[in-house]
Parts: sequence; C-alpha cells; structure tokens
Amino acid sequence: MSPPVRSIPHPKAVRAVALAAIRVRPLVGDRRRGHLLVGPSVIPCALGRSGIGTVKREGDGASPRGRFRLRAAAYRPDRLTVRPATLLPIRATRSHDGWCDAPSHRRYNRPLTLPCPGVSAEEMWRGDGLYDLVVDIDYNRGPIRPGRGSAIFMHVARPGYPPTEGCVALARADLLRLLRRLGPGTRLRIG
Repeated sequence: MSPPVRSIPHPKAVRAVALAAIRVRPLVGDRRRGHLLVGPSVIPCALGRSGIGTVKREGDGASPRGRFRLRAAAYRPDRLTVRPATLLPIRATRSHDGWCDAPSHRRYNRPLTLPCPGVSAEEMWRGDGLYDLVVDIDYNRGPIRPGRGSAIFMHVARPGYPPTEGCVALARADLLRLLRRLGPGTRLRIG
C-alpha cells in the first residue's frame, strides 16, 4: 500500500497572517532616527525632528509616543504601477487628495479634496516621493482633538533618513515588504 498523498496548497491559496505588533524605538544618541522592530528583524527608520514626544502638539515635530492601530494604506499609482500587497484596506491616491492640518477646521486630521482655499493641508500627491506609499497611523482620530497633531503616517524616507515632521519613515523597499504583513489587527508601538 502506498503512503497517502499530501496536498500542498498553491502559494496563492495560503493566507498571509498579519503581524500582531511592530515597535519603533529611538536610536541611542540620535532621537530623530530609530529602528522598527518586526520580530527578529530590525529596520532603520526616521522619526520626527523632535524625537518621540509624550504630549504631541500640531507642528512640534515629534512622533507621538503610544500604541496605535494602522487604519489603511494608500499608494501613488503613477509611481507604483502595481497595487502593493497588504492586508490593510488600500487605495490609490489622486492628484487632488489632501490631509487637513488646520486645527480650527472641521476636517482637521482627516482627508480632504484640494484645493481648499484658506485651509492648511498636506498634499498627498507630492513631488518628492515621500507619500508614494503611506500607512495611516491611528493617532488623534477618535476623538479628534484640535491642535494635538495631524497627518501622522508611516511613509517613504528620504535618503539618509533625515527627520520627519512627526511621522515614521522607512526606505521604500522596506515599507513595501512590511506592508505585506500589516493588517487591521496590527498595532504599532512608538517609544
């Protein structure tokens, strides 16, 4: 009698499992740079120009300390022609996408359509490539507190990892690889 034949699932049939948690810690000696810890892997990253802050304020340049959900991802389709693989909700950005950073506006710390005269907003369709791939970190979102910080993302880092305005930034290739393992249940711990 021959041994039973085991069925090996097709690679596309295997369900990816999202990471439960990832962690950012600052570098000793340079609080504006850090490491993203993913299990045994260590990925370099840039942090806010003021390092990690406990009490975040709009424009302070600090990355917020805490534990956060990852809400969704977005990518720029003219720069990433293939939709990135992820377990997070993902959408393509458009040239008129923005993110309100005006504390007194009703859309504060939420997406909006540009142009929006008289309202300060981040352009999500940037020329420098930083927002070619973005993960929305669930900071100051429920409830939204005016002036406590907005547009906190995980996004593409500039070469050499110079500081951000408060986000966590990774090399594009690292962010693309990491995105495959991020899902709605993943928690990001900063600090």
